[in-house]
Amino acid sequence: MSFQKEMTILTEVSLITCMVPRGQGNVVVEAARAAGAQGASIHYGRGAGVRERLGLLSITVDAEKEVVQIMVSKQQEEEIFTEMFLAGQLDTPGMGIIYVTSLEKAATYIPPNVIEKIEQRRSKSQGLQDVSQVLAE
Repeated sequence: MSFQKEMTILTEVSLITCMVPRGQGNVVVEAARAAGAQGASIHYGRGAGVRERLGLLSITVDAEKEVVQIMVSKQQEEEIFTEMFLAGQLDTPGMGIIYVTSLEKAATYIPPNVIEKIEQRRSKSQGLQDVSQVLAE
């Protein structure tokens, strides 16, 4: 028996990556979800050389980090990026960094009923934001 594989390609998407001190990842994810993100991946890392003091401020940076990655539509990118930045207090020295990577394409399984709803909404908007809206219903 042969199964036909279907691949749904998403375009106009970005990957937001935010590195924060261990224990702060959930705060950043909750802010992103409140701004419209559907989910996130959190993994742990350890920085190299970050225990050194930062310049004249002499602030010690903890080496244990949480790395939060969230794929979002280009339409959602700015709002979610801003909310993550604010929630992570990234304007404070030693609290982390956030950046956006533009993705050429991404692929995942999307149930046929969700695809049908997205196609019905195509006249209004397009991309990952449609998927987010339909899944939230």
